[in-house]
Amino acid sequence: MNDLEAFARLVQALAPWRQQLIFIGGWGHRLHRLDPRANRPGYQPVFTRDTDLAFANKEPIEGDIKQALMGHGFQEELSGDHRPPAAHYTLGDEVGGFYAEFLTPLAGSGRKRSGEADATMTKAGISAQKIRHLDVLLVDPWVISLGPQEGVPLPARADVHVANPLCFMVQKFLIQQYRPANKRAQDVLYIYDTIELFGALLDEFNAHWHASVVPALGGLADEVQKLSAQTFAEVNDMVREAARIPADRNLSPEQSERPVRPS
Repeated sequence: MNDLEAFARLVQALAPWRQQLIFIGGWGHRLHRLDPRANRPGYQPVFTRDTDLAFANKEPIEGDIKQALMGHGFQEELSGDHRPPAAHYTLGDEVGGFYAEFLTPLAGSGRKRSGEADATMTKAGISAQKIRHLDVLLVDPWVISLGPQEGVPLPARADVHVANPLCFMVQKFLIQQYRPANKRAQDVLYIYDTIELFGALLDEFNAHWHASVVPALGGLADEVQKLSAQTFAEVNDMVREAARIPADRNLSPEQSERPVRPS
């Protein structure tokens, strides 16, 4: 079973919750390529083993996602000292470690009244991690249609929600300070590749920035503009590392330095 077959199994397991779950992270970026408005790149997407799904924790979610996953061959793997423990939902050795994890926004100080870290929660049977700055990925998600024509071996076409590409880039800037160096470089590459995919939509992105994203960010909008300018101001170690990541193309640091600055 390859990763697309594993991904198809995940999509089938989550069918009842497709309106409430949003694909983000590396698989969200990979799904962006399937939008009809995307350019068709000649290179492969950045590989990722995990599939991240986001949801709004203040909205009710009915049913038991964990049982649905287990019914499609996934197993729950718990780790850490948080209550509830962090969880991966994996197909194990069968597909070389393909797994899904669920994420939801972290608000406030990050501490419970007891003093414990407010890092996880249980919803619809699954354990989800709380992540700061995830809220923006819930703003105006796109709908991507999947099926065999796109290489996803589903028995019938399915529509899934994917993070809006603009919001995807904005969140990458906001989480920089929490990421290790190698992940920061990977995020720079994700931003560059997103611009490559949707260069024709930059005017639309700019209008969406003012109409929907700035109101959602509140006081963080200025910080995003500042971070975007700083990130692409010069060829630095992070940009150089981002250029070295792709194995199937020659990307120079000067290319990946391309600025992304909402006006």
